Amino acid sequence: MISLPVIIILLVLLVLAALYLFLIKCETPAKEQTAPFQNLYCAHRGFYEKDQSIPENTLRAFERAVENGYGVELDVQLTKDGEVVVFHDDTVDRETEFKGRVDSFTLEELQNMSLFGTKGEKLGIPLFTDVMNVLDGKSPTIVELKSTDNYPELCEKTLKILRTCKGPFCVESFDVRIVHWFRKNAPDLMRGQLTEQYKGWKNSLSAFQAFGMSHLWANIWARPHFIAYGSMKNPLALRLARITGAFLVYWTERPDSDHELLQKRYDCIIFEHYHPENHF
Repeated sequence: MISLPVIIILLVLLVLAALYLFLIKCETPAKEQTAPFQNLYCAHRGFYEKDQSIPENTLRAFERAVENGYGVELDVQLTKDGEVVVFHDDTVDRETEFKGRVDSFTLEELQNMSLFGTKGEKLGIPLFTDVMNVLDGKSPTIVELKSTDNYPELCEKTLKILRTCKGPFCVESFDVRIVHWFRKNAPDLMRGQLTEQYKGWKNSLSAFQAFGMSHLWANIWARPHFIAYGSMKNPLALRLARITGAFLVYWTERPDSDHELLQKRYDCIIFEHYHPENHF
């Protein structure tokens, strides 16, 4: 016969397990939300060239994604004058001959910059509206909102643009405040939490915060529909999130990745630097 102390311990463990599952649980998306992204390859920052002869996050890169039947992943942030542009880094240092934060330049200044030394109308820093016009509902699109102190303005303006666009599309961010904003203000729109292993967070967050983000603790506040995870590791929290209804996206698959393993673990894959089949 099981003793009372053992029963109490088992009950405590059961309660703790239930609380943990509640902590990391995602909101289960509707099938019509996930269907366009199921088993889809999404071109990371558009279908660009590794040597940047066709640069990332340009209109031409997105046109090529459409032409090849891929989905798209892109990044949005605000200019100094409050326009939403498609650009990845916080600064323009890597992509252009200039230096400084993206939000320290006006739209006109940014659009006069050439990316990676290229020239041409379709190879510069584009407005989000121009990119969405190119995609025109032809490529399922994952829109990453970059972290910023002025995130409410970025969220509001991005959502306003999306409401005028053809789908399918969804939003994601590393910034849990942004994911929560969409939970509160656009609950009908599929939203995702970007995350990765502890080591990817430790330089920007405290040890406690980095551990929490890597183990999906922020889900209790943001309740994302999907997790976009950036590691070949397959942590328990990620597996449990899937069991409880999460859609899983992987970033970023490259030519030397274990393609077969990733296809088994994930529902959608963001890729770059090679030419996969558009679905798996």
